[in-house]
Amino acid sequence: MLNRRILRVKAFQNLYAYEQCKGSNLQLAKDFIQESFLPDLNTMEVQDKPQLKKDAQEAIALFLDNLNNKRLVSKTDHSPKIKKTALDALNKFHEANEKDLNFMSKNMIATAERIPQLYLYAIELLIAFSGHVESELLRKKKLNKSVTEGQIGEANLANNQVLQTIKNSPSYQNELIRQHVSLDELELEIREWYRDYIRPFELYQAYMQEDRPDLEKDQEILEQLLKKVIFKNEVILNFFEEKDLNWTENKSVVRSLASKVLKNAGESIGQSPFELPQIAINWDEDKEFFQNIFNFTIENDEANRSLIAAKTKNWDIDRIAGTDKIIMSMALTEMKHFPSIPVKVSINEYIDISKTYSTPKSKQFVNGLLDVLSKELTESGEIRKSGRGLLDNK
Repeated sequence: MLNRRILRVKAFQNLYAYEQCKGSNLQLAKDFIQESFLPDLNTMEVQDKPQLKKDAQEAIALFLDNLNNKRLVSKTDHSPKIKKTALDALNKFHEANEKDLNFMSKNMIATAERIPQLYLYAIELLIAFSGHVESELLRKKKLNKSVTEGQIGEANLANNQVLQTIKNSPSYQNELIRQHVSLDELELEIREWYRDYIRPFELYQAYMQEDRPDLEKDQEILEQLLKKVIFKNEVILNFFEEKDLNWTENKSVVRSLASKVLKNAGESIGQSPFELPQIAINWDEDKEFFQNIFNFTIENDEANRSLIAAKTKNWDIDRIAGTDKIIMSMALTEMKHFPSIPVKVSINEYIDISKTYSTPKSKQFVNGLLDVLSKELTESGEIRKSGRGLLDNK
C-alpha cells in the first residue's frame, strides 16, 4: 500500500523542504556578511561607513559567485577581510546545508515508516466509536432503558459490517501489536468526541434512522466519518499532530490509506477472509528507491537545471515555479538513474505530482518539457533502459 507513488511524493516534499532550508541558510550567510561590516560601536576611531557598506556588498558578491564552490575563486583582488568574511560565510552556508540534508535524509525514512501506525490509529478511532456505541447500548439495557424513539438504528455503528470485518481480522490485530497502536488512554476522549462530533454529524444522524443498513450504507458512513469528521475536526487532528511532527505532509497519505483499508474490507465481505494489505511488500527495495531518488536528485540537480534552462531559453530559470523545477529534476533523475522504470511511467508519475503540488498550468509545462528531454536524452544514450524499463518505451 505504501507504493512508489507515495514515496515519490514524500521525496518531493522533503526536497522542497530542503530547498526552503537552503534559501534560509543563504539569507543567514548574507546577514552574517552584513553584520561583519557594521561599524564597531566599541571604538572611538573614525570609521568610514560608506566604505564598510561597499565592502559588505563586495563580500556578498564574492560569496554568491562561489556559492557552489568549497573555496573562493575570483578574477579580481579583494582585501583580506573581504576574502575571509566571504569564505567564512561560504563555510557556514555549506555546513548548514549539510546538516539540514542529513536531517532530511534520516527524517523522511522515519516519517514514511510511521505512516502505518497513523492510518491504523484512524481505523482504530472508528472502531473505538463503534465500541462506545455498543457499551452505551449495554448500559441502557442494564438500566432497562428503551432505544430512543426515532433512532431505530442506534446500534448500526456497533454492528457495522466493515468495522466488524476489520476488527475480527487476525492480520489487523497483529499489525496493531506490531505498530504499538492502542487507544486505551483515550477512553474519556472517545466518549467526548462521539458526543460532540460524531453523533451530531448530519449524515450519521441519517445513518441512525436506517433499519439494518446494507453494506453500501455501512461503507459510506465510514468514509464520511473519516473524511468529514476525523480528518477535518481540529480537536481530533491534534491527536495525530502530537503523534507525528510531519502530520501536515502525511495527512493526505494517511487518509488515503485508511480509506483504502475500509474499501478492501468491504469488498472482502462474503468473498474471502479480510487480510490487511501490507504497507510495503518489498520495503527494503522500496526504501532504497526512496533514498536514491532523494539523494540522486540533489547530486544531479545542477545538471538537471542546466538541461531545463537550455529548453526554456525564453524563460529565466528563476521564474519557473520552484515546485516545477524540483518535479522535473526528480523526473530527469529517475529516467537517467533507474533503468528498470519505463520513461512513460516516470513522466506520468511526475505529471500527477505536479497536478497536486504545483501551479494550474504545471501539468502541460512539465509534460511538454519532459517529453522533449526524454527523447533527446534517449537518443544521446544518457537514458538507457533495461528489463521492465523497456516495456513501454517503443
